[in-house]
Amino acid sequence: MRGKSQSARRGPARRTPPRRTGARPAPRGAQTSQRQLERAARRQRRQRYLLRLYITGTTPASSRAVESVRQICEEHLQGRCQLEVFDIYRMPALAKDEQIIATPTLIKVLPAPLRRFIGDLSKVETLLFGLDLRRKQ
Repeated sequence: MRGKSQSARRGPARRTPPRRTGARPAPRGAQTSQRQLERAARRQRRQRYLLRLYITGTTPASSRAVESVRQICEEHLQGRCQLEVFDIYRMPALAKDEQIIATPTLIKVLPAPLRRFIGDLSKVETLLFGLDLRRKQ
């Protein structure tokens, strides 16, 4: 290898990668654009809700539960809600089929995921959060 300079023997010059300083960039797809947020909000406004309320007769707790859920449907779901009310005194087989252990019980069938609310349904903020209609503050 006489006659060749030392740099020619080593081959092409190697570049050293730039040093990373500071925070790493966000993973691909992690940043949500404003357009994606608007699209998700529109999709949520179009979603139809199917709610099933299981009560026992005409007890005060049952009456409050029906009134509370109807109010939520009227105020927050304007026409996008189908509410089915079942009295398990009249249809006890439903309680067994749906595994109802206490009343009143509200089941959100649609949109997925299925959720159950058992007991006092007068806490509107808790119900709205559970139905994905409002963020917890």
